[in-house]
Amino acid sequence: MNGSRLSEPRPADRWREVDGILLFDKPVGLTSNAALQQVRRLFNARKAGHSGSLDPLASGLLPLCLGQATKVCGLLLESHKTYRLTVALGVRTTTGDLEGEVIERAAVPELDAEAVRRVAARFVGESEQVPPMYSALKHQGRRLYRLARQGLEVDRPARRITIHCLEFQGMEDHQLRFEVECSKGTYVRSLAEDLARACGTVGHVASLRRLSLGPFANPAMHTLESLQAAAAQPGALDALLQPVDMALSGLPAVRLGTAEQSFVLQGQPVYVAGPGSARVRMYGVEGRFLGVGRMTAEGRRLAPERIMVDLVGAGSGPA
Repeated sequence: MNGSRLSEPRPADRWREVDGILLFDKPVGLTSNAALQQVRRLFNARKAGHSGSLDPLASGLLPLCLGQATKVCGLLLESHKTYRLTVALGVRTTTGDLEGEVIERAAVPELDAEAVRRVAARFVGESEQVPPMYSALKHQGRRLYRLARQGLEVDRPARRITIHCLEFQGMEDHQLRFEVECSKGTYVRSLAEDLARACGTVGHVASLRRLSLGPFANPAMHTLESLQAAAAQPGALDALLQPVDMALSGLPAVRLGTAEQSFVLQGQPVYVAGPGSARVRMYGVEGRFLGVGRMTAEGRRLAPERIMVDLVGAGSGPA
């Protein structure tokens, strides 16, 4: 899953500079890019991007980054995620979810809650996962899902993933419900198929909803309908935005003085104390969020990596 940035040339009087992160509740059936475009038009934002795209089948948390926040899209991609997952047993599809064609049916054995919990426990921790053919990864410059649509299958190297938590939440009519917290790079569709196989049958994703992403843990989310209602009130939309630095709250903070701030905003390193070899949030005069930097190994020198300039607001201040 890759971050996406959209910045189209339009009449100068249409778009405006607006900075922040909107925690959007993506509905089922809408692509992440379509959601991005609709929200961008509501805000009239000159720059916009999303981080950690969701398949059309999936709903839930889709952080939409506006303005300077587009610079943190890539950092959010590194975050762990939490999903509510329903696995339908007995049927395997081409895509691993409801949208694919049925390619295999199998009997579903008798299962009880304790048996499913034992199966789920085997998936917790680090493991190797082979990405599905229906993914945006590339093989020799071509997207895997394009190859899959042509009926082709290629070898995909396994990737190291971590399942931090896989909690069984119930079953009904050959459907198993889980809440899963996983690392970046985890394909939940592959996890669903592996779970079904471990239960002695085949399966696919029947429903998927993202609940959390990185620092945004079970947050209040905004629907397209609530945004449309807010758009009718002056200033109401902008009030829904999270500060840019909220996406980086897991990083340690370093405060800079006036002179250091001036050098950093010119892209120059400065001497300042901080945690060695760490990526840090940089704050300047009056708590203004300046961007992200990297401390040297001994923790005495800071080099800026991504600078946030012309921010609309001072940021939330170092925590």
